[in-house]
Amino acid sequence: MITIDGVTKKFRKTTVLDNLSLDFGKGDRIALIGSNGAGKTTLIRCILGQYIHSGTVSVNGLESRRNREKILGEIGFVPQIAPPLKMPVGELLRFCAGTAGIGVEAIVSICEHLEIEYDEFKKRPFNKLSGGQKQKILIAIAMARKPELIILDEPTANLDPHARQILFEMLSERGDLPVLISSHRLEEVAGLVNRIIELDRGRVVLDDAVEDGGEMSARIDCRITLARTDDAFANTISGWKFSADKNQTTWKGQVAGADRLRFFGVLARYSGLVDGLEMGSKQEKRGDGK
Repeated sequence: MITIDGVTKKFRKTTVLDNLSLDFGKGDRIALIGSNGAGKTTLIRCILGQYIHSGTVSVNGLESRRNREKILGEIGFVPQIAPPLKMPVGELLRFCAGTAGIGVEAIVSICEHLEIEYDEFKKRPFNKLSGGQKQKILIAIAMARKPELIILDEPTANLDPHARQILFEMLSERGDLPVLISSHRLEEVAGLVNRIIELDRGRVVLDDAVEDGGEMSARIDCRITLARTDDAFANTISGWKFSADKNQTTWKGQVAGADRLRFFGVLARYSGLVDGLEMGSKQEKRGDGK
């Protein structure tokens, strides 16, 4: 689906991509990882046809730079940094729906699924929203277009755990959708992918398949027992939609399978406080939403 052949990209004297060659297939769900400055976002911009570079990048046989408009029509892209658009949210959604040839209702439906109430936000300038609100709207725009490929640049950076779970479920519902996810932390996206590509200084240092555990739509029952109450823990775990008993020493909730490593990282901060942890069987999200 995507062929990258000998791509080199420099900014002045700095080489950001160094003779890079890769192939992405239709069945690939790829985690593109690496430290800041490794070349992840630059590679994405080359795929989208936004940068001039040496070498070639083609999407479905079309050279990305020369066929940028057509290729962008087939890709759902969520950038790491939201554009500083001053237009009201309602106007933005109508514009995006028009350019994609879809009804604005399709975008609004996903916004509300991500807990962005359209009537509340439609008159607010996009650039005045919080980082999480902007990201949810951009995800809704990308997914509503029914793209042939979705590219997410640091997609979970501003999302709360519940919103991440919803995103994972939407991706799972389109299991045939090729996905390229850029992240500087593998644990953020490990449950979403079946292939890992690591960049360092513009070169591939790892390209490996990983087990496809089918965890994107799974919800894992979880019970946490504390040695004592703790306000900081309560604030943190409440963000994961966990609820407590009357003594606030036992917490119950669900964790998205794809978010499991991230969840363990959160619990590690409270290792001296957690007295017990039980994680039950995975439950697939039912089509009726229950």
